[in-house]
Amino acid sequence: MKKVCVIGAGVMGSGIAQVCAQSGYETNVIDISDDILKRGLENIKKSLSKFVEKGKITKEMMDETVGRIKLSTSREEGAKDADLVIEAASEIIDIKKDIFSDLDKICPEHTILASNTSTIPISLLGSVTRRQDKVIGIHFMNPVPLMRGVEVIKSLVTSEDTLNISLKFVNSIGKESVVVKDSPGFISNRIMTIFVNEAVKLYEAGLSTIEDIDKMVRLSFNWPMGPFQLIDLIGVDIVHDMLESIYQETGWERYKPTPLLKRMKEVGWLGRKSNKGFYDYSE
Repeated sequence: MKKVCVIGAGVMGSGIAQVCAQSGYETNVIDISDDILKRGLENIKKSLSKFVEKGKITKEMMDETVGRIKLSTSREEGAKDADLVIEAASEIIDIKKDIFSDLDKICPEHTILASNTSTIPISLLGSVTRRQDKVIGIHFMNPVPLMRGVEVIKSLVTSEDTLNISLKFVNSIGKESVVVKDSPGFISNRIMTIFVNEAVKLYEAGLSTIEDIDKMVRLSFNWPMGPFQLIDLIGVDIVHDMLESIYQETGWERYKPTPLLKRMKEVGWLGRKSNKGFYDYSE
């Protein structure tokens, strides 16, 4: 495997592209506009600069990494000769299905089509292709350059060969993998979403303040951040959509997004990326 294509230049997509390029892969990044692609590349450069400042990589290594990244607004141009495509687009089923259907027509027969989806069944994405055996989930954690864990999700149709190649790839970029059966939310988000949703319910019920709930979780569990800090980091909209996706797929009431998350998404209080979420980041 030499060439990787990443669909999406947002927080997750740019992070995935960074670790792929750092590990020596030629990496094409595709998104719908040049502006989004430029912002994604700038985020990669900022992330790499921090590694340089901390002495973890050299300036030369940073430049080599950036040099391996190519940007494109054309799926056909960016994915036509990829060995592996990792889709990291919005967590909306119709968008992802359109991407997988398109990639199936563009990519060579050997190309593995992977999704970074956090909740959508891999079998559903594979169903719009003629290579269901080569469709798999490779779910990274945020922030990608720092978090070591990766869920590798095998659908009922995913071949053992595709699974083994994907596991070797994950290992080659310095991550550790866990194989998960195809199920809504997989492991990490089945746990994380119910945890943060419950925290919002506690706040809605007036049991405590946002700050004190976060403080209690940090002090009690020795976690680096509390649930509201985590929601703001991931994005209020993304957390809401993950919960909604699991809820719609399973009907389990515990995953129904709280009204506050829905209202915040509607008014654009999305967390760090909008400078306003459960905390204010404008200063």
